[in-house]
Amino acid sequence: MEEKRIIRSDKDGLCTLTLDRTNKLNALDTQTFEELDAHLAEIEAATDTIGCVLLRANGRAFCAGADLGGIGAGFTDSRFKPGVIERLDCLPQPVVAAVHGVCFTGGLELALAADLILADTTARFADTHGKWGLVGAWGMTQRLPRRLGRSAAMGMMMTSREVSAAEAKEIGLVDMLAEEGGLDAMVDQLTGQILANSWHTNMVTKRLLRETDGMSQAAGLAHEHYRYPGFAPDYQERIARFSKK
Repeated sequence: MEEKRIIRSDKDGLCTLTLDRTNKLNALDTQTFEELDAHLAEIEAATDTIGCVLLRANGRAFCAGADLGGIGAGFTDSRFKPGVIERLDCLPQPVVAAVHGVCFTGGLELALAADLILADTTARFADTHGKWGLVGAWGMTQRLPRRLGRSAAMGMMMTSREVSAAEAKEIGLVDMLAEEGGLDAMVDQLTGQILANSWHTNMVTKRLLRETDGMSQAAGLAHEHYRYPGFAPDYQERIARFSKK
């Protein structure tokens, strides 16, 4: 039996999914996607007990991309793998990716499905589809331009060049950048802040942002009003705690 590709741990509302195929720099194969899909199915149904999801990796790298050894001649990607990444993107909970080392191609497509990307100074990013004569099928042409803007995304995709952690922060690919050795502390602080906030507010806010993406402001405001869900169940307790300070 194959060893597990993903380690899951849950603690105090935080679900951590850790890529653990270290001998292959966490390259993504079918088993990895099958395991990830199973975890996501459980997470999306656990909004009462999971308030934030952290995606990270063991070993020297976040993810070197798709396992090229599993592609072979005449390979065409099915809808399963992009569907799993879409499922990650559409989780009701906020998703944080913590990146160290290489984050290339399929690994970058995986990270782009997170709401926030954190990295340390060892991180390097690239889209190398063109280097191998492949075409991105897991969201690269859609998510990267939406994060960076069209021209910056084109520059990465058309050259397959590596982007350093510092440049990634500068162009908006990375939201927060830690010094080498400081990523864990940054992740702990951010996920702690997310979990301390109302889970109801966070999840509704994420849903509204997704639903109104691409709308005009007027249409978005109308949608926000139409889909307004009301306050969190514990809003009175939260206000009372504040009032006692």
